[in-house]
Amino acid sequence: MTVTMYGIPNCDTIKKAKKWLEANNIEFVFHDYRKQGVNNELIAQFFQNLDWTQVVNKRGTTYRQLTQEQKDSLNEESAIALLLENPAMIKRPILSVNKELYLGFKAEQYQSIFN
Repeated sequence: MTVTMYGIPNCDTIKKAKKWLEANNIEFVFHDYRKQGVNNELIAQFFQNLDWTQVVNKRGTTYRQLTQEQKDSLNEESAIALLLENPAMIKRPILSVNKELYLGFKAEQYQSIFN
C-alpha cells in the first residue's frame, strides 16, 4: 500500500492526520508543498480526482487576500495558476492511498479508508 499525504507541516489538520496515521501504524510519505513544491501535473491530478472547487481552500488567509476580481473570476483554469503560485491555498490534507485521493481529515473517514 502506497500512502502519500500532501500539505504543509505547520497546519493543525495535517498534524492531526499525521498523528492518526502514526497511531494506527500506517506508513506514509509526506509531500511538503513548500519544500517539494507543486507543479501542473500534481494539481491536474488533484482536479481529475477531486472537485476543483473543494481543492481550493476558501477559508485560509491566502484566499481572503485575493482581490475581489480574482475571487469572482475563479474557474478551474485560473485556480490552477493560483494554486501553483500559492500552494498554501490547496485544502489540506490531500491523502493519496494507492492513487485514490481523499480530501481533508476526519478520524472516521481515515478509519474507513484503512479498514
